[in-house]
Amino acid sequence: MCRLYGFRANEPTKLECTLAYAQNALLSQSRADLRGKSHPDGWGIGFYENSEPAIERRATAAYEDLHFSATAERMFAQTVVAHVRKATVGAADLANTHPFAHLRWMFIHNGTVRAFDRVRPLLEEQTAPELLRLRRGTTDSELTFYWLLTRMKRTGIDLSGLPSSATIVVDSVGAAVKTLDQWCTREGAERPAQLNFILTDGHTLVASRWRNSLHWVEREGVHDCEICGIPHVRHVDGTNYRAVVIASEPITHEAWREVPEGTLLLVEDSTMATILRL
Repeated sequence: MCRLYGFRANEPTKLECTLAYAQNALLSQSRADLRGKSHPDGWGIGFYENSEPAIERRATAAYEDLHFSATAERMFAQTVVAHVRKATVGAADLANTHPFAHLRWMFIHNGTVRAFDRVRPLLEEQTAPELLRLRRGTTDSELTFYWLLTRMKRTGIDLSGLPSSATIVVDSVGAAVKTLDQWCTREGAERPAQLNFILTDGHTLVASRWRNSLHWVEREGVHDCEICGIPHVRHVDGTNYRAVVIASEPITHEAWREVPEGTLLLVEDSTMATILRL
């Protein structure tokens, strides 16, 4: 299994402490999460520059790679996804490292598509050829991403256009999770599929909890960081700073809440968060 992280704020924010230095920072989780499991098979951090995804990723362990901390240090962003990988499907290889991106969309996955050798042909058959040709790795996650984008495109979402309706994105992700879970069961998976996804276009962010841990916390107002003692927001006077943070495990001493099993957490462009039953 992997560990994932998502962030959405209404002002640019520096996430160095959250990702690298907090009590249970993602960097620490790459060495050992709260269950004592390591995630050494690659890391990635995705954010947006001029409305386009910018991704730094390596096939090395985050705790062994100074580039992880350097990326976190230089980044100010409103939307971020990050991931440390424990390989299940596909080797530890750069092409298999999250996040995956296409046009303005970024995607990360914590879990496994079970019976993937039998589910893979179904995903490939229902993925648009022009998207399937973009696949570079061998993971269940990357193929699921292009299949999901195909389903979204067929509902009328312009993958390269203006921010999409949050309702349509939510419906697409929710239907995809349930369909994929049904396929895994039908194809004789010995264990249930685990499908924690985060999908974002930089404005809308949707996270699913499906048989893996997931937590979230809301932040309001500009405060000194509990780690380094200084604020990390490029703040404009008169703006009410808001942020939502999502992670496989609580990262800081804040009042994190557990995302209920079988739900989606939607963070809209306004940074208002909503829990929706799948």
